[in-house]
Amino acid sequence: AGRAARQKPARCTARWLPATACRTDRPRRMTPWLSRPAAQHAMRLALALLACLLAAWVEWQRPVLPTRLDEALRDRLLHLSADPAPDTRVAVIDIDETSLRQLGPWPWPRQRMADLLEILLSHYQVRAIGVDILFPEPADPVGDARLAMLAAHAPVTLAQILDYPERDTPLRQGALAGGLPADPAQPALGAQGYLANHAGLSATARCLGNIGYQPDADGVLRRLPVLTRYQGRDYPMFAATLIDCARAPNAASVLPLAAGASWRSPYPRAWSAYTVAPAAEVLAQRLPTQLLAGRYVLVGSSSLSLGDHVSTPLAPLNAGVLVHANALSALLDIQAGRGGLPWSGRAGLAAWVLLSVALLAWAMPRVPAWGNIAGLAALTAGWLALGLWGARHGAEWSLSAPLAAYLCLLATAIPFEWWGAQQRNKRLLSTFSRYVGPSVLNEMVRRGLEDSLTPTQREVTVLIADMEGFTRTTAALPLTDAARLTRDFLQRLTGPVLAHGGTLDKYTGDGLVAFGGAPLPCPEQADQAAAAALDIVAAVAALNQQRHADGLPTLRVRIGIESGLALVGDLGTSFRSSYTAIGDCINFASRLESAARTLPADIIIGAAAAQRIRAHTLRPLGSLQLRGAEVMMEVFTVEPR
Repeated sequence: AGRAARQKPARCTARWLPATACRTDRPRRMTPWLSRPAAQHAMRLALALLACLLAAWVEWQRPVLPTRLDEALRDRLLHLSADPAPDTRVAVIDIDETSLRQLGPWPWPRQRMADLLEILLSHYQVRAIGVDILFPEPADPVGDARLAMLAAHAPVTLAQILDYPERDTPLRQGALAGGLPADPAQPALGAQGYLANHAGLSATARCLGNIGYQPDADGVLRRLPVLTRYQGRDYPMFAATLIDCARAPNAASVLPLAAGASWRSPYPRAWSAYTVAPAAEVLAQRLPTQLLAGRYVLVGSSSLSLGDHVSTPLAPLNAGVLVHANALSALLDIQAGRGGLPWSGRAGLAAWVLLSVALLAWAMPRVPAWGNIAGLAALTAGWLALGLWGARHGAEWSLSAPLAAYLCLLATAIPFEWWGAQQRNKRLLSTFSRYVGPSVLNEMVRRGLEDSLTPTQREVTVLIADMEGFTRTTAALPLTDAARLTRDFLQRLTGPVLAHGGTLDKYTGDGLVAFGGAPLPCPEQADQAAAAALDIVAAVAALNQQRHADGLPTLRVRIGIESGLALVGDLGTSFRSSYTAIGDCINFASRLESAARTLPADIIIGAAAAQRIRAHTLRPLGSLQLRGAEVMMEVFTVEPR
């Protein structure tokens, strides 16, 4: 402590600086990194890239919540767009509750089932029959023989169920038949077991289709297996087999192999579009023959007691036979060229995300926050319209991927732009609060003129005011009185300038330099300068009345006004900012102010400013040869209002 007390204080090596400038413990005022334009551009690029990466992750990984949102939107779309117009190609023969009451409970005798199929083929002349019912055990030998004969020679497709979940004891019931040798190049779902018809039917059946399905995690059946692979053989879907069963032997199959292992059923028809005839009415032949003639017919049951019901996008509880009816309609539409198979749509999705995110990244710094939110809402609505249209036409793209990108921008980019706008407004407030009045400053903030500090060439009107005889007036005054007089005089000069929208450039000891037309453009800048000059003269006159009452000498203000082009902006250095104007009009205004010494007016207006004044009356004062001017300049003064 003693040594510290005896040490001499450090001397400042720069003798022309004040002592406080030598202190090293004062924190430096630095511009935050994110406030720099280059850093803000880099941040916008990073946020846009983050939004695109998030959209790509949602598209490729398909997380649970976005996937459920996608499926909910698709389900709603399918429900609203399902065509209620009657489908005259497909009919359903329903073993409903009424038929069960009339003819007896299930299971019906095989003879009755054979009668039903024969009546459909012979009396009603249907195109083909799909039997959405299993016969896993032999029953009536005569009935089974008749069913086997029909399955072997008529366009009748029997059903069998491939089972997909892993079970402790795999299902093995009936005799699985049909199928093709497995093709490793063709994707297929793997089955763990099966439920099939008894061997007497399976061995003779010409057409066998899989009615097994695998609902989504929420229990809704949206996709049907195209091919199911089990023990080295591939088994096709039921609806495609039914169509193929009625075609010529060498005709190409309608199996939608291009859809992959599972086919997203488009559910093109509302349930009300299908002709559903009770089985009892068909057996009694009470229906008009033209009602079913030439149609693909599905035989199934809507009875709750038979338990064949499933949840679909069209309704929470449907008979399974109607699911196959919709699949049949969709395949027939594809065959007729009115529909298409699913397609990924990823190229279109990527293009939309990249273009929309780039558009938002470009627009966000240029529009206010509410405009950004409105833009996000418009792009969201546009994507939903395009995305749902694509989904209705088979696009498998993720509807929520662009929404995730927009949500990312809403959570990050818009707050960042809001913060940037606040920083720019603070910079405007900090810089221009020393130069302009509150009304001009508020208008600049409202317009968001961040680039107001950038030097530009503008048409301005310069006003220079000065106290005549300042040195003589203050020479005999004490220092405090001289300072008070200077402040009072400058206050009367500054107030009118700011009140009329002028910009204060600088104080020149006992006077000031101001200009109009920047930072805000103003067509009436010359008239406002003239009005400010008249108010300055009136304010100085009021000050003189007070000084005269106190026995003090009066003061005179000299004012020069001229218009012209000037370079306006922040023309300072890294050490000090200075919003100022540079141009010949500033020099001419200064010389006009000096010329007022010998002219009978306090306000001297140059020819260029006089041509712009419309709201005031001017009086000519003659012509002057100003220093720097090659010709005589006509000058004016303004008459009091």
